[in-house]
Amino acid sequence: VQLQASGGGLVQAGGSLRLSCTASGFRLTSAYYVIGWFRQYPGKGREGISCISFDGNTNYADSVKGRFTISRTNAENTVYLQMNSLKPEDTATYYCATTNVISCAVVVGLRASADSEYVEAWGQGTLVTVSS
Repeated sequence: VQLQASGGGLVQAGGSLRLSCTASGFRLTSAYYVIGWFRQYPGKGREGISCISFDGNTNYADSVKGRFTISRTNAENTVYLQMNSLKPEDTATYYCATTNVISCAVVVGLRASADSEYVEAWGQGTLVTVSS
């Protein structure tokens, strides 16, 4: 099981970015698998902000609800995080992660370390910087 994340960059406040997370070694529609997006501020742990489950259900943290949209393309086995109306406080390193031991409702808001027992695999971090 591996994840490949990409799409970060520098954007002005109010702008948009789209992050991608391509999975290999399993299918996104495999039973009970979920893909979550986490973000990490400097000196802090990783916190789940959005998630999509194997059956297409989605969850969002209040801090991103209405601005971020998670989606997937089954054919490409890829999950996207469309981030609109970006704010300086969205500046962080973003990670995608997969698990089949907890639900999306648990992923959102979960504070996880790089060796979390709840996460089967992490994508590499991608830095998002929002300038004011």
